[in-house]
Amino acid sequence: MKLEFNKNILITAGPTIEDIDPVRYITNRSSGKMGIALTKQALKIGANVTLIHGPLQVKIPKHEHLVSIYTRSAQEMLDAVLNNINSKDIAIFTAAVCDFRPESIASQKLKKDDSDNCPFTNIKWVKNPDILATVGSLKSRPFLVGFAAESENIIEHSKKKLQTKNCDLICANDISNKNKGFEVDKNQVVLITIDKEICLPLLSKDATAKRILNFIRKTFL
Repeated sequence: MKLEFNKNILITAGPTIEDIDPVRYITNRSSGKMGIALTKQALKIGANVTLIHGPLQVKIPKHEHLVSIYTRSAQEMLDAVLNNINSKDIAIFTAAVCDFRPESIASQKLKKDDSDNCPFTNIKWVKNPDILATVGSLKSRPFLVGFAAESENIIEHSKKKLQTKNCDLICANDISNKNKGFEVDKNQVVLITIDKEICLPLLSKDATAKRILNFIRKTFL
């Protein structure tokens, strides 16, 4: 493929982490593999990539046109996104962001006692910022791609996300099957726009990333 895609792309990848106390935290099963696959494919076709990521299970490629920024929490990821979104042509949000966090982080380890009461039942949870919706609401925003990891009513939920988050494209994937989606090397997504639904076959995440980028290039840019 020719190196002709001289676009500036922001990609988020991996999970976020929300601390509970000095020992424990809440997170999810996202490995970052899809985000890294998109990063590699974008670099291959000549894009400049800013990768904003949580803890990953895969290595970040070294490349002169790649800037990587590590973030831990949803708020940190949002701050990094807003600090880097200007001048981007495309933003692709693959990160699995924790929806909630403890209102406050305990300064000491929450310890069990002699009763059967769980020390976490009294934690007050607050909603995290919605990174995708925040970028979607900007007056001047890049071409916006979101991922929808769903276990039921996949198309219905993804179409709703396309509208409520003000995205140009949603990549919907079924996470109910252990052979595709989180932590594994394959994925199967449905590309959803305001007027199209294109179901891709089960592919490696690298091949899926290539299909997604080709779709963006041919359809929108």
